[in-house]
Parts: sequence; C-alpha cells; structure tokens
Amino acid sequence: MEGFGWILSIILGAIAGWIAEKIMKSDHGLLMNIILGIVGALVGNWLFRLILGGTAGGAIGQLVVAVIGACILIWLGRLIRSKT
Repeated sequence: MEGFGWILSIILGAIAGWIAEKIMKSDHGLLMNIILGIVGALVGNWLFRLILGGTAGGAIGQLVVAVIGACILIWLGRLIRSKT
C-alpha cells in the first residue's frame, strides 16, 4: 500500500483481510485480517509488478490488489497446514 499513511493502511488492510476471509470461507479475527490485508498488499503488489510491470493505483486499486494477495496467503497457509 505504497503512499498511504499508517491509519489508511490499517483500515484498508482490515477491509481487504475481511473480504479475503469471506471469499476463502475462513474465520480469522480482526488483528489477523489487518495483518493478512497489509501483507497481502505487499505480496499482491510484488506479484503485479513481476507479472504486469506495474500495479494498480488509488485506494480501490490497492484494495483489490490486497484482497488478491490475502487470498493467496490464506491459500498458502492451508496448503502448508494440509502437508503437516
């Protein structure tokens, strides 16, 4: 979430984590949703830059990127847990 302040990053992270939680049909708390959303934004931005050469701009674009990244993180977490 490049260029956003801490407060907006936390709010967008919470929303992105919550949306990803609903899409992936999982159950996390507020703190985990915030963490998933913020880390998901980092992962999503990295992937978008790697694949497309750029990333989405603005709050809505970053929210979409963060949701995609958070869904990937939830999927990876499930994959790791199922292997153990």
